[in-house]
Amino acid sequence: MFLKTSRLTAAATVSLLALTLVGCSDSSDGTPQAGASTETAAPVDTAAATPSSEVTGSTSPAVEAPQAAGEVDMAAVLAPGPLKEMALGDENAPVTIVEYMSMTCPHCAAFHEENFKPLVEKYVDTGKVRFILREFPFDPRAAAAIMLARCAPESQFFPMVDVMFKQQRSWATAQDGRAALLQIARLAGFTQESFEACLTNQKLLDDVNAVRTKAANEFGVQSTPTFIINGKRYPGNMSVETMSAIIDPLL
Repeated sequence: MFLKTSRLTAAATVSLLALTLVGCSDSSDGTPQAGASTETAAPVDTAAATPSSEVTGSTSPAVEAPQAAGEVDMAAVLAPGPLKEMALGDENAPVTIVEYMSMTCPHCAAFHEENFKPLVEKYVDTGKVRFILREFPFDPRAAAAIMLARCAPESQFFPMVDVMFKQQRSWATAQDGRAALLQIARLAGFTQESFEACLTNQKLLDDVNAVRTKAANEFGVQSTPTFIINGKRYPGNMSVETMSAIIDPLL
């Protein structure tokens, strides 16, 4: 059970109804979120990277590291932004992974359900990787979900993101998205008032959109999930084995 969040000061209302789920690329209906950038992100294949099945001298198949889609200035990526960084792991870890995700993206949900926990156990808990999760919402419903996670107590951010991804189908495609999100939020300790206050916090929405806009304009993020690993950009869900092929040479 998550703890109750404090009520936030209400600002402009965020629309959550009559939304079209668009998966892991920009909304096709052209309706921006309040305060959002209207740039269109080009769809990119976000299917899981295909590991090599080539066998080396060991008894296990070798997994080949995928080619990076580009390089970015990691110092710029890690520069402070408008929102507090939601991170796991040692700040001095030799490898830093920044994931840009959208809460309505099924590929993001697949990564967090199948690969996130093993990645954390193998690399984050052992001090080898610092993992940072950042917002890249493609539609208002995705923005609403991550805002609710942001409004929860900080220690409950990752657990709430986990719950949202596990129950993604129940709220992301619901006819009444507001009611579906409220039902989940109540389980996380939200009241009707704190729920409304969170989703009408215009500054929070503006900050979420600013994170997305900077990622798109400065770091070349076009689809979700996109991972930036020590200055190299990798779009698409990846298995732990594939990520290991990227991470291990950096240790």
